[in-house]
Amino acid sequence: MTLLTIDEPDVPSAGKPALADHPLFRLGFRPFYLLAAAFAAVSVPLWMARYFGWLQSFAKVDLNWHVHEMIFGFAIAVIIGFIFTAARNWTGLWTPTKGYLAALAGLWIAGRIAMLTSGPLLAAMVDLLFLPLAAWPIFRVLQRSGNQRNMFLIGLLGLLALANAVFHGAVLGWLPLSPVQPIHAAILIIVVLESVIGGRVIPGFTGNVIASAKPVVNVRHDRISIAVTVLACVAWIAGLPALTTAALAIAAACSQLIRLAGWKPHTTLRHPLLWILHVSYAWIPVGFILLALSALNLVSQSAALHVLAVGSMAGLIIGMITRTALGHTGRPLKAGKAEIAMYLLIQIGVICRFAAAMLSSDLRDTALVVAAAAWASAFVIYLFVYGPYLVKPRVDGKEG
Repeated sequence: MTLLTIDEPDVPSAGKPALADHPLFRLGFRPFYLLAAAFAAVSVPLWMARYFGWLQSFAKVDLNWHVHEMIFGFAIAVIIGFIFTAARNWTGLWTPTKGYLAALAGLWIAGRIAMLTSGPLLAAMVDLLFLPLAAWPIFRVLQRSGNQRNMFLIGLLGLLALANAVFHGAVLGWLPLSPVQPIHAAILIIVVLESVIGGRVIPGFTGNVIASAKPVVNVRHDRISIAVTVLACVAWIAGLPALTTAALAIAAACSQLIRLAGWKPHTTLRHPLLWILHVSYAWIPVGFILLALSALNLVSQSAALHVLAVGSMAGLIIGMITRTALGHTGRPLKAGKAEIAMYLLIQIGVICRFAAAMLSSDLRDTALVVAAAAWASAFVIYLFVYGPYLVKPRVDGKEG
């Protein structure tokens, strides 16, 4: 099963393109992968500088800014870029390109600037525009093509937009809750998205590359696993009794581990483009075990949620933005030293960030710095290696 492969007729180029016709705006993954990687490389060091008191001039760089921008800045950019690209393949219809795509990218940038420089009301007004305007063309192509199988994505994007609205409402004092709570909900919504999409692509990619692996996909078990995962997420978000939340989180972890084991992760060790997806997915059950322990006050919320956000989310992101960028720029699906370095750096980052949540102050600070350096280094490497791929036409002359 191949999720993202496009066969289109060759289109000759004619002179220097206008901005809207630039290769950067030929398909959704190009601008949003580039913007997300650049933002990831800058935003975490900026937060660390502010956290340690090295940078006093950016008063808006606080905890609320950090948690919001990691989800609704970085992760959302990648998700939209991925879905724009995948929906084109699923439906045969064009998702935003050229001027529309450039405008959406500009709106995303405006949101990041507003969150960093504007008052909370103006920041909310600008930031809240992006997700609905990005989700609408996805809905239209799925509707026009009759692609009901992927319509759930609109529901998840809608929930993410709602979580974003609740965040801004809390920051403005309109809602009586911590702004961090809707961010936690957004992380868990993204975990559900990872569970669905991961279950489609990871065993398929594995079987395509390693014929002897024969990954097992049990549709009934997959549905149960996703349902239990959703219930565990709802229990956590709703603040159900600790024993109920812990039991559901452990059930979700066990079902996700069984699911992953069937995909034969041990067969992928010689294939970095595959093992990064398996290893990153494995952080989901680890995260749910930690959520269970957190519900019982045995570990911190930070430990559990950073494992999910850095381990599974960022790990799957780095795996997919390398794989899909290679495929959609007409390059072989092969990992070199740069890809392996990126993958390992993200794993170092999640291990150190988990350690920081568990350690005492001095060691914690060291672990935080190492985690931030590993994270930023991974995305700087991506920019240097993949930036030229994203801003130039496909090497095979095809569209996209």
